[in-house]
Amino acid sequence: MRFLERWTLDRPLFFGILMLSAFGIAMIYSAGQVSVPNVVTADAWVRQVQWLIIALVVFSAVSRIPVRWIVWAALPSYVISVVLLALTLVIGEGRGTATGVKSWINIGGFGFQPAEIAKIATILALAQLLSTRETGLTSLRELVKPGAVVGLPLGLVMLQPDLGTALAFVGILFAMLYWAAAPVWLLMLVASPVIGLFLAYNTVVWSIYILVVIGCMILFLRSRLFLFESVALVLANFASATLARPLWNSLASYQRNRILVFLNPEVDPRGAGYHVIQSKVAVGSGQFWGQGFTQGLQKRLDFLPEQHTDFIFSVVGEELGFMGTTLAIVVFACVLTRLVGLAGNTDSPFAGLVLLGIFGAWLVHVFVNVGMTVGVVPITGIPLPFVSYGGTFLLMSWVAVAIAVRVAHERA
Repeated sequence: MRFLERWTLDRPLFFGILMLSAFGIAMIYSAGQVSVPNVVTADAWVRQVQWLIIALVVFSAVSRIPVRWIVWAALPSYVISVVLLALTLVIGEGRGTATGVKSWINIGGFGFQPAEIAKIATILALAQLLSTRETGLTSLRELVKPGAVVGLPLGLVMLQPDLGTALAFVGILFAMLYWAAAPVWLLMLVASPVIGLFLAYNTVVWSIYILVVIGCMILFLRSRLFLFESVALVLANFASATLARPLWNSLASYQRNRILVFLNPEVDPRGAGYHVIQSKVAVGSGQFWGQGFTQGLQKRLDFLPEQHTDFIFSVVGEELGFMGTTLAIVVFACVLTRLVGLAGNTDSPFAGLVLLGIFGAWLVHVFVNVGMTVGVVPITGIPLPFVSYGGTFLLMSWVAVAIAVRVAHERA
């Protein structure tokens, strides 16, 4: 078919991500070199190679699809992904250490995570919605529809409950709203109920915070907000504070423990705090040059939890040291910067929004995954793009790359 001949490859983006994928396979191989080998980790790198081959084939096909087909598929793919997310609440199951999270669906022995499909589908659906606007988003009312598009899959993911993946949807929403010319002050107001939710642990702190929010609306934003919007925003902040305690009680015990040990890992060093303590020890022991590829002691003694998936960056820190982790972060920064550069160079609103949506999702993944390995953010079980082991995640990440290079070089 004719469309198969139309192919534009963005070399910096493609080779940067291919480099990360190859680096990931090497680190997954190293993660399997332990004193007491097991089948799961020892052969994980082989399965990752197989998934990468499949991903490259899919990339080659998807990156040749005309943009108008991608635009047309936005709504159907979004609907299908929402249905799949709803099914996970009924027939979904957990894997690994997250056995209580219904995030996987198994069909005929093949398992996949609908949330990974939903991230791309949500980006496309939101890009289609926002690209039809002729003016920027200047009021809270105009954010209702975009918020609903992201809020539906976000809510279903939260019900699994998968807090890490839910954060990726938040990144998608705010990155795309910003690119759609929503003012920073408006985005800060939208985020205020979420910020208030975390500050509700202390009445005095939250009281000061809500006074600041109200003061900002009165002093600086009164000419830009309708009375209804102002009242709704204040009520949303009060509602988030009211729901803080019930929401905390609704969390699974391991999720509450993760937050508590984030504040003080030593509160349960042999239990919930074990993961982050061992991770920090591994990263710190790498020092400047690292202990050498496959030579990490914490990894070899199998002290690191999920060292081939969520904590793969700990292996990088232990074996390649400060230089290795810095190089990996620099490559990620180059990839993310390239996405923003492509978005700025395209004259298609749809393309720019899609690129920023992918940027928002990956930025959250990188920041949270790296942050949890060194103890600066709570452990949420979110993988590192292209580096952590995971077939569905790797495949859908390469699908996102294919869509990115396609929309960046062709008008919709």
